[in-house]
Amino acid sequence: MQLGNRSDDAMADINITPFVDVVLVLLIIFMLTAHVMEYGVQVDVPRTRQVSETTEEMAVVNISSQGELFLNDKPVNVNELARRLEPLLGKKRSAYLRCDRNVTWEVPVQVMAELARAKVQVNVVAQPLERSPRGK
Repeated sequence: MQLGNRSDDAMADINITPFVDVVLVLLIIFMLTAHVMEYGVQVDVPRTRQVSETTEEMAVVNISSQGELFLNDKPVNVNELARRLEPLLGKKRSAYLRCDRNVTWEVPVQVMAELARAKVQVNVVAQPLERSPRGK
């Protein structure tokens, strides 16, 4: 029995606490930034009382606050919209229309007319109204 030698008492387990801490911090960062990566175009859509929830994957036509038109996140001319949208359409021939609430009504009407001419169903994107804590 040796009193000065502690090599027999050495811990052989790996301490994973720092690893778990780092993973949790990264998870929180990804959760906070995931909504930012959803769309490349910043659009402040109007708010409505009732919004239907959908998880269908469709092409998104975005209209920015300056009236600029984007197909997903790439700029597009309204005259080329139907041609550029065609490869992205599914069997339902549907697309989402996200329009900033500060845009004049002329631009979204032109886009909807162009999509109707191409026989594309338009699904308008809106946000639900914030409800008060009392439910009013």
